[in-house]
Amino acid sequence: MADLDELSFAGAAGRTITARLTRPHATPRGWAIFAHCFACDPLSIAAEGVAAALARNGVGVLRLDFTAAEGSDAAFAGDPSDLEAAAAAMAARGHEVGLLVGHSLGAMAAIAAAPAIPSVRALATLAAPADLTPFLDRARPDEDDPDLTDLPADERVMQVRPGLLEALRGVDAVARVRDLDAALLILHAPGDRVVDIAHATRLFVAARHPKSFVSLDDADHLLSRTTDVDFAAAVIAAWAARYLPQPKPDAAPIDIAPGATAVETGRGRFQNHILAGGASFLADEPIKVGGLGTGPSPFDLICAGLAACTSMTLRMYARHKGLPLSGVRATVTHNRSAGLVPVDRLTTNIQLDGELSAQQRAGLLAIAARCPVHLMLVRGADIDDHIVEHTGP
Repeated sequence: MADLDELSFAGAAGRTITARLTRPHATPRGWAIFAHCFACDPLSIAAEGVAAALARNGVGVLRLDFTAAEGSDAAFAGDPSDLEAAAAAMAARGHEVGLLVGHSLGAMAAIAAAPAIPSVRALATLAAPADLTPFLDRARPDEDDPDLTDLPADERVMQVRPGLLEALRGVDAVARVRDLDAALLILHAPGDRVVDIAHATRLFVAARHPKSFVSLDDADHLLSRTTDVDFAAAVIAAWAARYLPQPKPDAAPIDIAPGATAVETGRGRFQNHILAGGASFLADEPIKVGGLGTGPSPFDLICAGLAACTSMTLRMYARHKGLPLSGVRATVTHNRSAGLVPVDRLTTNIQLDGELSAQQRAGLLAIAARCPVHLMLVRGADIDDHIVEHTGP
């Protein structure tokens, strides 16, 4: 089962709309819809960053675009009612939507749609307008396509279908948040040059508790900097956790490690003698970074732990379900890139041997993401350090 799928459904006007669905990376605890105004291209870092943060916290995200991508044949949402249709399509798949997130015009659409989706318990907005004034003042017909309207925003031009502006023109966002029967989080930058901070003030003052406001400091309207996206994504994920169902317990861990001990050997700069699980071996750093290369590095050990746990979990599941799994090979690689959120990425490639159907293989792949070490790495663990007295020779 891939982390990123596509979901097609009939929109309010009967058009087929295709949206991107990011599946939870941890134990599922809920589902969200992100309504944004950035066509699904590499520049939609706000949508990607928030979806990734929520997925790491067990929340799947359907990303619904409210603009038209240049050169794209995809159909995009053009009315707040499309959010209701998206929520219904998600519910039909067993994914009840508990959280709405909206950015820019998408935030206004989310505010308009929230009351019509009874399952929504929380609404988060990014750079939300209280009315259409900031966009109507900038709107101009697109030179190449009369069916589109250009909306300059920061250094980009958003292209929207006129139907969206017409649908939002009659939305009283202030009145909608005043009557909102859900928790509200407003994120806005004081220096937003497209939607003035006064819009956030109007929305926040009108809303009932529980409500929260978080400043995005010097972020631009489009959240074009990764650091701003990371901050907003972390805040939304942490805030939403209070309003979404608690995750159901996973299967009991294969075993809780009693611990491991690392003792310097005195050979080379980094070589350590490791005692773990009744076994002993050497750990070291590669020669290229000053080690002797006599054993796995600390990051190698993390990869090994995830690979072993993945293999063991799949074996336990296959035995329990009576699947014809004759062998498992799990290979975990680690890479780091400043463009990733987070910067560290572990990739697990799993080889499954046996006469397994496509459905059985998909089920095993889903179970791999439930391995206890996978869950601990995704969720994070509290680490408590102490200085203790020397007790050995």
